Amino acid sequence: MTVTLAELMRQYPRAGRLEWIGLRPARRAALATPDRADIDATGLVGDRYAGRSGTRAVTLIQAEHLPVVAALTGTTSVDPALLRRNLVVSGINLYSLRKGRLRIGGVLLEGTGVCDPCSFMEESLGTGGYNAMRGHGGITARVIEPGPIAIGDLVQAQLEEANA
Repeated sequence: MTVTLAELMRQYPRAGRLEWIGLRPARRAALATPDRADIDATGLVGDRYAGRSGTRAVTLIQAEHLPVVAALTGTTSVDPALLRRNLVVSGINLYSLRKGRLRIGGVLLEGTGVCDPCSFMEESLGTGGYNAMRGHGGITARVIEPGPIAIGDLVQAQLEEANA
């Protein structure tokens, strides 16, 4: 049986899991790391970027990339708070969802692209931090259906809705 590339791109071995939530209340302020959060139509309630840009309402990073960034910066681990992303997700390839839809708890998001690093990574990760993050910065997303999220929620590709 021949499988098409389109069929392969719709197959995921398993659901992922929400591992961490970070809210940025103000520029350069310490992140709040609640176990639960609400996402409204403009982004994470309590995050300084909520309402600013629909295509970047939520930022997500792959948990599996944190050890890679640590290795590239010569450290043993990287605290997700240093990376200034909203959500850390494990077990599902976020890059494959950069233009697709994903459900986390009661929320439906649509990937809008990759989340490239900014110059702040040099400050938070040290010299070379910007380049260590390149290709590992995660994705940006807009909100399709708002709702609550909590650490431990399943993260699932929403294939039918993405093609609608």
